[in-house]
Amino acid sequence: MKYIEIKNCNIQSKAKTLISNFSWTMQEGEAWFVCGNNKSGKENFISALSSELDFACVSDKAFYKNVFREKTALVSLEVAAKLIEEERLRDESEYIDKIDIGRTAREYICEVLGGSSKRHAPLPAIASRLETLPEVKLCGIENILDRGLHFMSTGEIRRTLLCRALLSNCSLIILSNPFEGLDTLSRKILFDFIETIVSRQLNASQNDFTFPRIILSADRFAEIPSSINKVLEFNDSKISFCGNRSEYETLLKNREKLNEKENQNQIQEFLSHLEKIREDSKYINQSGKEKSQDDVLISFNNVNVGWDEKLVLRNLCWQIKRGEHYLIQGPNGSGKTTMLELITGDNMQVFREDIKIFGKRRGSGETIWDIKKRLGIVSYRLHVEYRMVGGTSLINVIISGFKDSIGLYEIPGDYEKAIAREWLKLGGFAGRENETFSSLNYGEQRAILILRAAVKEPEVLILDEPCHGLDEDCRRKILTLLQKISETGTTTLVHVTHDKEEILPCEKHILLLNPKEENMFKIVSI
Repeated sequence: MKYIEIKNCNIQSKAKTLISNFSWTMQEGEAWFVCGNNKSGKENFISALSSELDFACVSDKAFYKNVFREKTALVSLEVAAKLIEEERLRDESEYIDKIDIGRTAREYICEVLGGSSKRHAPLPAIASRLETLPEVKLCGIENILDRGLHFMSTGEIRRTLLCRALLSNCSLIILSNPFEGLDTLSRKILFDFIETIVSRQLNASQNDFTFPRIILSADRFAEIPSSINKVLEFNDSKISFCGNRSEYETLLKNREKLNEKENQNQIQEFLSHLEKIREDSKYINQSGKEKSQDDVLISFNNVNVGWDEKLVLRNLCWQIKRGEHYLIQGPNGSGKTTMLELITGDNMQVFREDIKIFGKRRGSGETIWDIKKRLGIVSYRLHVEYRMVGGTSLINVIISGFKDSIGLYEIPGDYEKAIAREWLKLGGFAGRENETFSSLNYGEQRAILILRAAVKEPEVLILDEPCHGLDEDCRRKILTLLQKISETGTTTLVHVTHDKEEILPCEKHILLLNPKEENMFKIVSI
């Protein structure tokens, strides 16, 4: 049985054609992995399958059939970001004179179980026993059901999205970059879940939809369950491979051998270009810049922070000295993002704790701008905030890195524009300076934000899962950029990642967080 059949269709956004003359079939006995770089067309295909874009039959030979239409759920970084944007817009904190936690995971999940999306609407009877449902246990969210969505970590919110999809009675779930931002245990749970569901999918009768079919999509061919047997690869808005997994694995090995020397040459060109930009940027980066006199840049002294009457950080004593590049690790929900937001000032609990930034205790008279002008930041929160001003041009996003603003609210000078163009070229965005931030896909947006954080050579560069959504080529360049920045002696890195392949050689100091242990933190130097 053919579940999805697409023949000679265009993938369109309103009247604009994004992919022309597209053909593809998914049938019984097939489990698909969809891949491609950030501008390959992969995202457009996934968006069309989930009905966000259209498959247009523009000729008599065109044909489109999809038994999953109207019964498809997409779980992705993009969907998670849109959900947080929606929560920001619904926030009523300034009207109710207290923090509005917004929708909880319980309320959000119950919307597909007979509940309503209206604020403060009564919950269906099943709400009181969500903790007992196998889907909730499978996704590991029993303990966060009553937490507001915009207080969740990246991994927590995506596990919530997956749980909602499983309970929504959908016939097809598309998982896009599902392992990004998940800790080791969560990755294993999700990996085993996908393996189980796909195995059932392959052994089910053609009309058995008692469990969902799954399409897995990612930027890299890695961590793929063995039951996935088909691969669809995109390049330049066209299919570059469509066939069996074993054939694709052979193709990748051959490509790797052919591209090894080319990749090395690209990195050398990248580093040479970076050196030129750093030299050209000296004037703007050194002008009026205050430097810390103390070698200790950041210090936490017996810091206790939490919510819902539960401590996430308990008696945390930790300091970062100049040139000590730190890797921050711990399971989802262990307080990694909370800790970074205490540094940036995005968590208001910072003002009641003994936390010093650049030698001054927070709340001792400094402004947020005094702090942020010496920090570079790449985080999920910043990404969401920038999506709220998505009409900003790419060149202005880069220039805003010099101004520490979300968006740009003053006319930039020619010198700033010239430097910003060079950074865009370095990141592979040459000639695209007038495109808007919102016109980019999630991975491209993240790459732009990394460039924005790096432009001013900050004293401390905070990186909260910076490589989310980046394809292999962009990831390689960005990690090279970060390592090079660490070697300059002017910037100290604080880096959160769950991906072992993203750990940088310079990161010789590790802060391990684990809320389930009596001693919730451990500092290791290697």
